[in-house]
Amino acid sequence: MSVRRLADDNVQPAKFAFSRTNTSVVKGWIKKYPEDRKASAVIPLLMIAQEQDGWVTKASIEHIAEMLQMPYIRVLEVATFYTQFMLQPVGTKAHIQVCGTTPCMLRGSEGLMKVCKSKINANQFETNADGTLSWEEVECQGACVNAPMVMIFKDTYEDLTSERLEEIIDAFEAGKGNSIPAGPQIDRIYSAPTGGLTSLTGASTATKTKPAAKKAPAKKAAAKPATKKAPAKAAGPLRLKKADGKADDLKLISGIGPKLEKTLNGLGFWHFSQIAKWKKADVAIVDDELSFKGRIERDDWIKQAKALAVAKKPR
Repeated sequence: MSVRRLADDNVQPAKFAFSRTNTSVVKGWIKKYPEDRKASAVIPLLMIAQEQDGWVTKASIEHIAEMLQMPYIRVLEVATFYTQFMLQPVGTKAHIQVCGTTPCMLRGSEGLMKVCKSKINANQFETNADGTLSWEEVECQGACVNAPMVMIFKDTYEDLTSERLEEIIDAFEAGKGNSIPAGPQIDRIYSAPTGGLTSLTGASTATKTKPAAKKAPAKKAAAKPATKKAPAKAAGPLRLKKADGKADDLKLISGIGPKLEKTLNGLGFWHFSQIAKWKKADVAIVDDELSFKGRIERDDWIKQAKALAVAKKPR
């Protein structure tokens, strides 16, 4: 585990201020808490500062402390405790955090660190020659079943091999990080067992062997007046057995890579216009069918698909 200290003064900027857009976002966060509890907004404000500058500077910590009327040391304690906060300049395209806790170490995290040393820099927190990549070792990232793993910005990449990490690093270096699906990098759904289910795969023994109970003779019921049938429920999102003409390049939607595009095609989704028409119920259905639950709403596929569908129409 690396020591959590602020960067040297020679790389620290003299001052910090939130951009006009981020100032509005920051004020929104502060308003979520009572006046005497606004210090609770410290973590969101530090994250916004990091996303704005790429890392958390001493000047930003001082600025946030002043905004929240907190002692500087209290904000510094938060920033130095959580490894999600970068305390010195990191790669502009990717900063790889390699988990080095026992489960990951037992399953090959040392090999992942060797990859980072050879492809990025021999030393942690030092960027490659172009300043685009950096790395560090951190403690538990919370997906021990899927060890070994790394975190890049807000996403985790699990069930890694050294070869797969090399591919991921190359993709981020080429500016194609969005083409890599987050989560398990093998054929596994979330943290489910590899190889599929091993129990509860069919009807229970009790159901199979229990003799059928004898039914009492049914009494003839009086005829009931005919009632109107309720309209049939929608069968979910529109699916196609094959593309209507040429299939759209679904990878243009941020968050969809080649593997996920192939999965969507297999589920019957080939065109932007299909995704653009999804309702909340449709999203829930597709979410259950994918292994990256929540990504549809997080990356706002529907909004992206609508824009791409409009752009595709001939003018």
